[in-house]
Amino acid sequence: MQGKDLFDVSQPDGPGGTSRTQPLATRMRPLSVEEFAGQKHLVGEGKLLRRMIESGRIGSMIFYGPPSSGKTTLAHVISREIDADFVILNAVLDGVREFRQVVQKAGEQQKLYHKKTILFVDEIHRWNKAQQDALLPHIESGLITLIGATTLNPFYSLVGPLLSRCQLFELYPFESADIRVLLKRALADDERGLGSYDVTVTGDAIEYFTEYSGGDIRHALNAMEMAVLTSPENEEGIRQVNVEVAKESIQKRYLRYDRTGDEHYHYASAMIKSLRGSDPDAALYWLTAMLEGGEDPHFIFRRLLIFASEDVGLADPHAITVVNSAHDAFEKCGMPEGFYFLSHACLHLALAPKSNSTGAIFSVAQEHREKGTRPVPDHLRDKTANAKKARYLETGNASDDYKYPHSYQGHWVEQQYLPDALKKKSWYQPGDQGLEAKRWERLRRIREQENDNPSGQS
Repeated sequence: MQGKDLFDVSQPDGPGGTSRTQPLATRMRPLSVEEFAGQKHLVGEGKLLRRMIESGRIGSMIFYGPPSSGKTTLAHVISREIDADFVILNAVLDGVREFRQVVQKAGEQQKLYHKKTILFVDEIHRWNKAQQDALLPHIESGLITLIGATTLNPFYSLVGPLLSRCQLFELYPFESADIRVLLKRALADDERGLGSYDVTVTGDAIEYFTEYSGGDIRHALNAMEMAVLTSPENEEGIRQVNVEVAKESIQKRYLRYDRTGDEHYHYASAMIKSLRGSDPDAALYWLTAMLEGGEDPHFIFRRLLIFASEDVGLADPHAITVVNSAHDAFEKCGMPEGFYFLSHACLHLALAPKSNSTGAIFSVAQEHREKGTRPVPDHLRDKTANAKKARYLETGNASDDYKYPHSYQGHWVEQQYLPDALKKKSWYQPGDQGLEAKRWERLRRIREQENDNPSGQS
């Protein structure tokens, strides 16, 4: 359990130390809801969270969103605006023992001073089910008001009973306009920011910090601070930060991607939907975004293989072979040449005609689950097995009624293959693209032909 308000940058952080030792992003955290930039859908005028903060009536809630989207900062703002005992736990460092201390102190605060306790649990998804369940009775009794922060989807990372007792607020990456405002605010702030330095940061440099931060305000502020602190003073005593200095401070554009988080699924979904929409540029964009973020190329190939059957299917039956061959070539050659094989597979799928008719198998499976599997019609049964039955019953072999398609013109003959109860049922809906359309049209023409002159039967 933290003994002091870690959000309070006015406090010294050690003997003889000052808040100047903290990173710029920490020092520049807003002190009030009016200072908060971004997340207008939550803290804009008239929005629910804004009204809750201003009224001082805070219920248990979960903030979820990507890193540096303002979850901890909102807790900071609430801690200053609400007349309550504000306690911080970090789910990585603190566990049941620290939580019990919070509960004990909350009981004392309520009994002696009639004061509310707000518990902020950072990275709450790190707590297991038992630890999360331990919160429930104290939230239910009103002893504790919970504010949880998580970078993961709460519907997967938090237990249902906890979700049902909390309001959920989703935060998004900061927009470029918000980041520009906060960078300029930091440059002008003498007390907490960089205003005490005689520094000039060009507009191009501000733009570079903004765009290359990937919506991460912490990354943008700390990179700008590094650029300012490492820039020597010129003859006039001024530190000058231009775009070249900014580029040195951010060696590589920050990519907001986590192979185990929501972005993993969002980016993959964006790639698949771009392929389905036959947009090769967008498909390559999201594919490379995953690669730049450190995604396993084999995961991408697996998704492409699924797409080749699910969304291209019979419209281009060779697509799955192309993807499989590209995957084999990738394993033989590795990177960086492997980019060619990923691109080859991706572009082939994007440009291929599309058909989702292979999904018919799921409709057929549902038929089996709901109504069971019907008996095999007699003429489709195994001829040898039917022969044994015929000898025993002294009847004819029902399989003799089977019509052998190769003995008929076009290698097709009209015949019932489904059980009697399903003989008019159809699950497969042919696509109208590529080879599938041509093959279905061929079959349709054959079916329309009369089979008056069979060459024989079996």
